[in-house]
Amino acid sequence: MRVVIQRVLQAQVEVNGRMVGRIDKGFLVYLGVGKEDTIKDAEFLAEKLVNLRIFPDEAGKMNRSLLDVGGKILLISNFTLHGDCRKGRRPGFDAAAEPNLANQLYEKVADLIIEHGVAVEKGVFGEYMHVTSTNDGPVTFLLDSSRLF
Repeated sequence: MRVVIQRVLQAQVEVNGRMVGRIDKGFLVYLGVGKEDTIKDAEFLAEKLVNLRIFPDEAGKMNRSLLDVGGKILLISNFTLHGDCRKGRRPGFDAAAEPNLANQLYEKVADLIIEHGVAVEKGVFGEYMHVTSTNDGPVTFLLDSSRLF
């Protein structure tokens, strides 16, 4: 699994002109599921997301987690994170999981985050979405459950 994590002051997602998810302070997380991903990848990412210390403390150092600041996550499925743009001009998606597996693991990540005590809002899996956010920093990180980066 791959994620893009953006620290935000607010974020929301709309599907067909209707808002389906909104958060204030927290993370906007784009999640892509790969063919080889399993529950272990979901467990790793959920634990990492809720405990990642990228909010500032009193000294301005990144030393606080979502749990520490009472932040939330807006979780957006995004198969394009497994897009390969190295050859040609059109991305290939051979590494992306098929939709059934991807949806199961996307939902599992959301459930695990909630079990860790962090509220989650979500987009709608497989739908065309409009996502808007106000980045805080900007602070953006890439994370891969296989630890490729």
